[in-house]
Amino acid sequence: MRPRLSIRRILFLRPFRPPNAPRLFTQNTLSSRPQLPFLSTSRRRQTARFLTTERKQWIKDEVWLAGKYTGFLWVGGSLLLVIAFGVQQEWLDRKFPSPSEWSWVTRKDFRSAKWNEDHEGANNGLVDWARTGEAYRRLLRRLEDPKIDGAGLQDQDEGGILVAGIGKTGFDISKKPETWRRGYYEVLLGAARAAEHLDGWVRDTTRNIAFPANVVIGLSNPNPRPVPPGAAAAPREEDCEPAFEAPEIYYIRVLTTSGFTEKQRVDAALAYGAWLEYKKTPETALEMYKWALDIATSSSTSSKPIVNTTTGILDPSAGLPSSNILSAATALAVYHAVHSDLSNALPIFLSILRARKSLPEQPVTMHSTLNPDEEMPGFWKSAMNLVHSLMVPPSYPPPPGDGTTPPTRNPKERCEEAGIMTYIGEILYASKETKASREDGLAWTREAVDIAEEQLRRKGVDKDGKNTCKQCLEVGLGNWKTMVSQMAKEEKEAKAQKAGGWLGFGGESQKDVAGRWEREEHVIVERQRRAMDILASPSQAPPSSSYLQV
Repeated sequence: MRPRLSIRRILFLRPFRPPNAPRLFTQNTLSSRPQLPFLSTSRRRQTARFLTTERKQWIKDEVWLAGKYTGFLWVGGSLLLVIAFGVQQEWLDRKFPSPSEWSWVTRKDFRSAKWNEDHEGANNGLVDWARTGEAYRRLLRRLEDPKIDGAGLQDQDEGGILVAGIGKTGFDISKKPETWRRGYYEVLLGAARAAEHLDGWVRDTTRNIAFPANVVIGLSNPNPRPVPPGAAAAPREEDCEPAFEAPEIYYIRVLTTSGFTEKQRVDAALAYGAWLEYKKTPETALEMYKWALDIATSSSTSSKPIVNTTTGILDPSAGLPSSNILSAATALAVYHAVHSDLSNALPIFLSILRARKSLPEQPVTMHSTLNPDEEMPGFWKSAMNLVHSLMVPPSYPPPPGDGTTPPTRNPKERCEEAGIMTYIGEILYASKETKASREDGLAWTREAVDIAEEQLRRKGVDKDGKNTCKQCLEVGLGNWKTMVSQMAKEEKEAKAQKAGGWLGFGGESQKDVAGRWEREEHVIVERQRRAMDILASPSQAPPSSSYLQV
């Protein structure tokens, strides 16, 4: 019999232990036996360190980068805004020059006011006159403040002259530079234009918003008109005040200021007269036109009066009239024509036309034969002009003439002659019902159209002259078409009556034959088509309509 191995005994003495079972010798409760923690399994979860030293440094770096980039963005955005503002001001300074004697803030406000009033810019013909008027009012306060831009202004009398309903009259600005005076004149007339457009408007004092008077809610307006959709709510009557001063305040200040040129005062008087006509006060408007005529004749050195200030007729034997006299006399004649006083209007127009035809011719020079629109500068010249315009600030335009000398017969003045002939043609056509008088009026109108078109097609005509000629050509063509259409209508009616006789022989053949005025209607259509190429380019001023209603 084989002997058993001792291994079996060993296995029975030490049975197998599961791998995860605790070790007995580490669980001895006897205090005499030391504990070995590194050999026992811990029952507590170790707490993880979420913010280590490396993570702290990373967060600090990220915060620093975020702050740095945010600062760069804010500084860069601010610098871009400053650059855009500077470029805009440079562009506005070239479009609306201002006097260099004014402070920078005043010049900036002047450019902003002119830009707000600009009809051909981004406004698309819509002007916020409340904002524009407030800008001009702020400019006047700065220009008349001795501590800002009004140093050297003097009252014409001690304490100033006060006029009832007008307030204080103008200052004595004769010691100021010419550019300062001219800019001050532009600001006064701008305020007067804003006052004209804001006539009949009110300002809500609680919201500082301007509204038409017919939308105000109150006892004086029992049936207020609704405000347009999207507009602010209508104001209450107790919260309203006039939106702007009356226009006569600014016109009288121009007329009473010492230091303006004669032309500036005459233009202000004529503008004030036109406003008075609009307000249905013809008697006051007539007095204002006569006042303009008195201002225009105040500088005359002729021994005989050039114009009769009572009738407005020019005396050809007294010498050549000045530009101011021609402008004032023309405005007076238009006033008589508009108010159907043709017996006084026609002699004035004829005397003005006679005086204009006696003016000296414009001297012919090499520059006057060139067309500025067709001259294309070369590349280097354009580059040099661009660099010069960027480096040198724009200068204020040179002063225009004061209107005290007779003008020359340049293209602009010839178109003014054509305008006078248009007025004469309207009067002759509308004053008498005879056929000869109508044909005379048509002849005057045809000649006016021919002169205006001829001057527009000439070379060397400046922008002012083109605008005047375009207005004259448009009005002349419109009057000519209206007159001939009326004559053709009467011609057709007479032909129809003649064809409807007892026997009616030949009536059908007569109807098919075009009459004289019918043929002339086709001529006018062809002339309008031919004039489209010279009338297509936009002019700086909108075309004016005829002063007379045929």
